[in-house]
Amino acid sequence: MTDIAAAGAPALPLVDSHCHLDRLDLKAHEGDFGAVMRAAEAAGVGHMLCIGVDMETFPNVLAMAEDWPQVYATVGVHPLYRKSRPATREELVQQARHPKVVAIGETGLDYFYAGDDPSWQHERFITHIQAARDTGLPLVIHTRDARADTLALLREHGGGEVRGVLHCFTEDLAMAEAAIDMGFMISISGIATFASADALRDVVRALPLSSLLIETDSPWLAPVPHRGKPNEPRFVAEVAAQVASLKGVSPGTVATVTRDNFFRLFSKAQPVVPA
Repeated sequence: MTDIAAAGAPALPLVDSHCHLDRLDLKAHEGDFGAVMRAAEAAGVGHMLCIGVDMETFPNVLAMAEDWPQVYATVGVHPLYRKSRPATREELVQQARHPKVVAIGETGLDYFYAGDDPSWQHERFITHIQAARDTGLPLVIHTRDARADTLALLREHGGGEVRGVLHCFTEDLAMAEAAIDMGFMISISGIATFASADALRDVVRALPLSSLLIETDSPWLAPVPHRGKPNEPRFVAEVAAQVASLKGVSPGTVATVTRDNFFRLFSKAQPVVPA
């Protein structure tokens, strides 16, 4: 693993900007969630954003953010969770008042798995966009094979006031640049290490580092050389190393810049200073 600290960056500079801590596979740590957090700290991960995907399990996500100072939370309903209860605009706004809730989402559109009838996804996405406008918080967006509609709904209902991140980005450069022009960041996951991801690597090379975040999306999408294993926040160091290689900079630079990007976007979050 890349020695981030040795690269000249501040202590614990890495931020995992998108993970599902409530869904981690703890077998490798004998069921000890604390061991996951200690392993992340040893890898240089100072902060994590735990993503809400439905209202039923949101209390678990919020509890983790309350219990761990380096963890923040989001509130929302994933676009593929059709059977989950939809959140109302008022409910999202109310839950977002909690000091550890720093964004609205995960929301968005996914036509790869659910493109036959997108109307219900549109309704839910619009609700989340409206809540983001009401609260001034950024959106965490999942988008797959829905480039035109994702951007169109953001323009129509965001009113130029909504910002956020397209997480686990796998779309094309044109969409990335259009989103950046609207005030969004692009988050790169372990997919960028996969042998089949040449197109994504080209996108990463073309985008400015000032518009990038890094993530694990754990427990899924473990990066090389951990493919086939459950993913966890400590592996974001491998994503940082891959982005560094693609951008021709040091891993420490990627860690520091993406950390600064994170706290600029999620401005409600407060950095935790290691003891």
